[in-house]
Amino acid sequence: MTVSSILGQFDLCADNAEFPDLDNGYYYPVDVRMHLFGDNTRWALAAELLGYNPRARNLINVVHRFGNCLAQGKPGFGEFLDRVDNMEEIAPNYAEAYAGGVPVVVRGTALAVDAEAGTPLADVFRRLVPEHRGLLLADEAELRADVPADLPVLLRLDEWHQPDDFGETAPSEHETFQMIAEVLDSGDPARYRPTLPANTHWSHWPEAGTL
Repeated sequence: MTVSSILGQFDLCADNAEFPDLDNGYYYPVDVRMHLFGDNTRWALAAELLGYNPRARNLINVVHRFGNCLAQGKPGFGEFLDRVDNMEEIAPNYAEAYAGGVPVVVRGTALAVDAEAGTPLADVFRRLVPEHRGLLLADEAELRADVPADLPVLLRLDEWHQPDDFGETAPSEHETFQMIAEVLDSGDPARYRPTLPANTHWSHWPEAGTL
C-alpha cells in the first residue's frame, strides 16, 4: 500500500468512467458524502453520489468503492440504491414535476416536503436535505457491503473540491485526491488539509442531469 498505488487505482477508474463524477449528465445532483477506511495494510474508500435520474425514475444513491481489500475485488461502481418508494404517487404518468400534497416515502418513511405542485422533482428531493440526510445516504450495512467490517473509519467528508473534468485533470493530479491518498496510506486524517474551496454542493454543477 503506497500513495502512488492508491492514486493509480483512482486514475484507472477515472479512465474507465467509474470514478465519482458530479457533472454526470444523467443525474441531477442532490448530495454527496465520502468515507475513508484503513489500517496498517488495508485501505478502502466509499463515495456516495445522491442524485435524481429521470431515466431510472428514482432518486438514486450511487456508491463508488475503491480499495485493496474489497469483498468483490473490483473497484469502481458499487450499488445503485433507489431511495423513493412512491414515485408513481409523487409524479404520476412519468411526470417530471411534483404532483403536490403527497409525502415522499424514503425507505418506508413518509417525509413531508415543502414544495408546491409543479416543482421539478430534482428540487423536491433537494429540499429533503439536510433534515433527512440520514435516510437518503447509505446506512452502515450498505457502506460495509463491500468493505471489511473490522476496517476502521479514518475520515468522513461531507464536502470537498472536485475537478471539473477528470478527462482533463486526473485524480492523481488534483489536491483533494492526493491528500485522500496520503490519509489512506498513513492512517492519519490530519493529512487532509484542503486549500481549495469545497464545490460539491449541487449548485456548482448546473449542467448535471441535463442530457
